[in-house]
Amino acid sequence: MTNYIGFLRGINVGGRNKIKMADLRTMLEEMNLNNVKTYIQSGNLLFDSDQPKDSLCDRIEKQIKATFDLTVPVVLRTAKEVENIRESCPFSKEQLSKAEASSTGESLYVALLSEYPSQEANTTLSSCTFEKEEFHVHGRDVYLLFYDSIRNAKVIPKLNKLDPKATIRNWKTINKLLDMVT
Repeated sequence: MTNYIGFLRGINVGGRNKIKMADLRTMLEEMNLNNVKTYIQSGNLLFDSDQPKDSLCDRIEKQIKATFDLTVPVVLRTAKEVENIRESCPFSKEQLSKAEASSTGESLYVALLSEYPSQEANTTLSSCTFEKEEFHVHGRDVYLLFYDSIRNAKVIPKLNKLDPKATIRNWKTINKLLDMVT
């Protein structure tokens, strides 16, 4: 049985795409997923399954459409992959401290892409530089460090063009989800 962590994009944001977490848990349990949990209202899921990731992602998206009449992209990672995200943070303690001291909110985030970016897309994104922002592409994940606020981030529209299914979580959420797995 594999431990999965799922990330839904754009639910319960600004009064749009509303899904109650209890209803989402029920839907996932009815799909025969095991040990289903959710964390906060922004669409973070934990569950166990023997099914392959790609088919699960597709099934969950289709079931959300059928149950809630919403088109919601879903990005899945195994718990081990999320652990690797945490272990692979490319920013130094000094960079993190500096960003935390100057940011008006959370400073460290991860954009979770639905698939690996092409070499061309990766090169195009990597060639961008933005004041008060740093980012690092690592496989299907993009580490984001903000010295101001994510709300003013210039890299976000570039990520949306890179992968319209990409969804972003702050570092505290990533850590909390891993704590919930263990």
